[in-house]
Amino acid sequence: MNIIVQEVQKGAGTLKVMVKDSIDIQGMQTMAGSKALMHSQPASTNAEVVNRILAADCQITAKTNLHELAFGITGINHTFGTALNPKYPELIPGGSSSGSAAAVAAGLADFTLGTDTGGSIRMPAACCGVFGLKPTFGRVSRQGVHPASSSLDCVGPFANSVEMIESAMQIIDPTFHAQAELAQAPKLAWLNVVADSDIIETIQHYLTKANPTTSAVTLEGFEAAFDAGMQIINYENWQAYGELTQTDLLGADVNGRLLKAADTTLAQVKQAEQVKADFTAEIDALLTQYDALILPTLPQLPPKVADAENTVAFLNLTGLVRPFNLSGHPAISVPLETEQGLPVGLQIVAKRNADEYLCAIAKYIVKAAQ
Repeated sequence: MNIIVQEVQKGAGTLKVMVKDSIDIQGMQTMAGSKALMHSQPASTNAEVVNRILAADCQITAKTNLHELAFGITGINHTFGTALNPKYPELIPGGSSSGSAAAVAAGLADFTLGTDTGGSIRMPAACCGVFGLKPTFGRVSRQGVHPASSSLDCVGPFANSVEMIESAMQIIDPTFHAQAELAQAPKLAWLNVVADSDIIETIQHYLTKANPTTSAVTLEGFEAAFDAGMQIINYENWQAYGELTQTDLLGADVNGRLLKAADTTLAQVKQAEQVKADFTAEIDALLTQYDALILPTLPQLPPKVADAENTVAFLNLTGLVRPFNLSGHPAISVPLETEQGLPVGLQIVAKRNADEYLCAIAKYIVKAAQ
């Protein structure tokens, strides 16, 4: 199914886990889905999250495929193959953590790990019809995760239930303590964003069943936050991977994006940092009035693999997820379906370091909507 890059047998526990191949496992190469890294040295140590998984008596069975260098949103990978979207085979699996989302959707693992710099957990979760959590920035260790330095990237889990997301978080983040069920409906802010009508209608119908208290709000800095997040990702990815553009081994889409990223200046990054400060403060203020923000994960239905070769043409798909990488707030994608049986994600965002409360809200909504 092209989900798995390398089979692994580490640990012999009851929970089966797969790990994105941008995360180090001792003795194995970390190729990040790229032919340019196929001759890299095996990792000398485990990533910290891998050590935590093994210490929790889990079994790591495989490393999962991804969009090359985790620098793309479709999940299409011509070197190692594109992960099949198990529930929606014609549609993209989403990127960059495509294999990790697909593995959970296919029932190959109890939970998997991905990384999310600009939506790379939440987007494939929405495409593949599973749950995906981007924790608060800095909450989960990135030691042993590639690229080594990132201002926005987070390690987080995929699973088929919020409860398993919580179990995964307790394993990879020792400070995470799952919260009891909410006694009353949360007070939610519906974020006014541009999305296709079938996406909005699917979510609103779902929320009508859950019946939470919801008010419509607007974030003035939302679009600026998307652009600022792009500037920071481009600058940092060029620093991390720019030299690989000289190898002639990169896929055309990633090579082109990196060369374009080379034009990003430090002045633009500094400007983006100011947008980050302003936008973070705007969300923090809103979350003093509401328990969480809700909005779609994706603004439209995932495209078909056959139509999605050009990553740049579909960057707008990250328009509703990327801003929360900039602000660092935790965000979870809950899988829904249209009446036609196509995948939609409901995104829920909570206060920074309120990851436990975010999961409790997600559990409440899922249970209430049943």
